[in-house]
Amino acid sequence: MKKSKVPKLKKIICLPESELPPVKEDFRKTFQWRIFRIMAEFVEGFQFIADFKKSVAIFGSTRFSPKNPYYQEARKLAQLLAKAGYAVMTGGGPGIMEAANRGAFEVGGESVGINIQLPEGQSMNEYVKSPIGFHYFFTRKVMLSSACCGYVFFPGGFGTLDEFFEMVTLIQTRKLPQQVSVVAVGKEYWQPLFHWIENEVFKKQKAVRRKDLQIFHLVDSAEEAFAIIKKTPIRNK
Repeated sequence: MKKSKVPKLKKIICLPESELPPVKEDFRKTFQWRIFRIMAEFVEGFQFIADFKKSVAIFGSTRFSPKNPYYQEARKLAQLLAKAGYAVMTGGGPGIMEAANRGAFEVGGESVGINIQLPEGQSMNEYVKSPIGFHYFFTRKVMLSSACCGYVFFPGGFGTLDEFFEMVTLIQTRKLPQQVSVVAVGKEYWQPLFHWIENEVFKKQKAVRRKDLQIFHLVDSAEEAFAIIKKTPIRNK
């Protein structure tokens, strides 16, 4: 009976570290990993906002202090909304966001913070009761645009203007499944912009239709904004 041959083990060659091929890029930095991270943010985000059936988002400058009249008006509006059973949603940061979360918090309402992770860091304000953070701006914006029946904009910088025009565009192009209200608070701040939109964009350039100008409402107080929001049907998420 022949003995079976035992295969010889190949000799393992250990190259010096200087001769080894370069290590591949960290897989967490590849586009495949980014896709999985984006998917995870969408899943977690939609699960998060599903718990808030009746909510309003409030936007505005991060730079306003508690002494600022707009800060005080945002705080008052949040109190009115929270007392009426609305969850108050913000980006979770300082300024107008803090004012809104503070107003809801002070009357025992639902105070929600949908934050963004930035290289410089953006801390969640102390009045947020239900927080969530996102790595990508666009996933965060989708959550905010999908969550609420009303969107209130106080004076602010580029971020506030970007969010305002995004909501107006989504409504204009019928990308939102249901009616929502867009309210701008502060005539002194918003009126010059709306005047330009009406006269230059609509009348002169004909770049929008007359009915597009009815997408947003301009008011000067928390009470006026609240009256508009109350008339808006609650969205089914």
